[in-house]
Amino acid sequence: MKQTLQLRLSQHLALTPQLQQSIRLLQLSTLELNQEIEKFLSDNPLMERDDIEPESTPYLPGQEGASPSTQAAESPREQTADQQESSGGGDDSAIDWFAEGGSGASGPRGDDDDNDYQDIQAAGTTLRDHLSSQLALTQLSDRDRSLTRFLIEAIDDDGYLTQSLDDLLPLLPDEYEFELDDLLIALRHMQSMDPPGVAARSAAECLALQLVNMGATPDRDLALSIVRQHIELLAARDYVKIKKALGCSDDELRRAHQLICSLNPRPGAQFSSIDTRYIVPDVIVKKLRSQWLTALNPDAMPKLRINRLYAGILQQQRSNGAGASGLSSQLQEAKWFIKNVQQRFDTILRVSQAIVNRQRQFFDYGEVAMRPLTLREIAEELGLHESTISRVTTQKFMATPRGIFELKYFFGSHVSTVAGGECSATAIRALIRQLVGAEDTKRPLSDAKIAEILGQQGIVVARRTIAKYREALNIPSVNLRKSI
Repeated sequence: MKQTLQLRLSQHLALTPQLQQSIRLLQLSTLELNQEIEKFLSDNPLMERDDIEPESTPYLPGQEGASPSTQAAESPREQTADQQESSGGGDDSAIDWFAEGGSGASGPRGDDDDNDYQDIQAAGTTLRDHLSSQLALTQLSDRDRSLTRFLIEAIDDDGYLTQSLDDLLPLLPDEYEFELDDLLIALRHMQSMDPPGVAARSAAECLALQLVNMGATPDRDLALSIVRQHIELLAARDYVKIKKALGCSDDELRRAHQLICSLNPRPGAQFSSIDTRYIVPDVIVKKLRSQWLTALNPDAMPKLRINRLYAGILQQQRSNGAGASGLSSQLQEAKWFIKNVQQRFDTILRVSQAIVNRQRQFFDYGEVAMRPLTLREIAEELGLHESTISRVTTQKFMATPRGIFELKYFFGSHVSTVAGGECSATAIRALIRQLVGAEDTKRPLSDAKIAEILGQQGIVVARRTIAKYREALNIPSVNLRKSI
């Protein structure tokens, strides 16, 4: 063996740090992008936000040329945030429920500040706090009070007691010699509290507790018999067996069914805090002179710039012949970052406009006019890679006159039509929703019948495909859509 030298030529793709950063920023959502920007701002002093108002100079008496500082007007982004905070998010559902009479309101709410404050306080109260405040007003013995408080801590957020009393009994201290009957008595005390139906161990018991809390009427009694004895038949909408078992007429069963539907199967949900998340669209679509155009949302675009102070110091060092410090590399990184952020939004805008051009019929006529579209079609049109289109359309949102949609919403599979064309899955789902919405609830359409109707319109879809689309739309099966 001997040592030799060989010269070979080869090509390979190397991802530079700038390109890696560009790809990473492209796949981030707006929220994740802002988090990435905040992290970069804390690590690199050469970059700063350009949308921060400069601090006003304080007014000093006797100072020449000075004037009292005025408060700057709120930016549109700040106004939007304030409006969202004032709207209340998840607390609105509880306040609206009280306003509609759920708590015995006697009339429309006015603009009284005290009432608003009380509503906000009520909406911020947890279910356990609400029950504990009622427990404090009862005339129970210390033994029953402690057991009731123990059960209050055992219920879930919906107000249900998910553990059986047999499972809860061993958790109590042995020295007090509690028995199962003691827990049952405490449970009865708790089930008499507000909201009605709390501390139920099943959905049937929850509904029964609410019916018992009402005044006795024939409709109430029939509804009580249904939820106690035939809740499974009611869930299956087997009205024939219910009428045969209880000997009631269609009108009586219909009124009892309406009464049951008016009950709340989750009595504790009104006290749960809802984490409302707001979507900031990346692009806005508007119609201008019969054309649909896209524009970047200013509220989603961060305004970044190079820090002038540090850039001036670096320039001064260079002009004085001083050695380059760490600021030089940080300046280059800041320039790359700003360029990559700008390139990210430019790519999103290009892809969004291409999608709008392909889906003009959707913006004019709605979901039924959605045409089939693939990532490859947009990639070939824009000269980009298909993976780039996938990154751009993930967690990026478009605000349109028809609502806010993720860019991926406009892509989907298709089926062939009799005429040789194609129909998108979105359009088929919209047609299914329309057919079910217009059906006779006494004789609802089966999946096979829906497939037959679509076939008459030239859209050949299998029954199993109809069932899959129907389930994706959260539409119950034909038996569960049947009314009395």
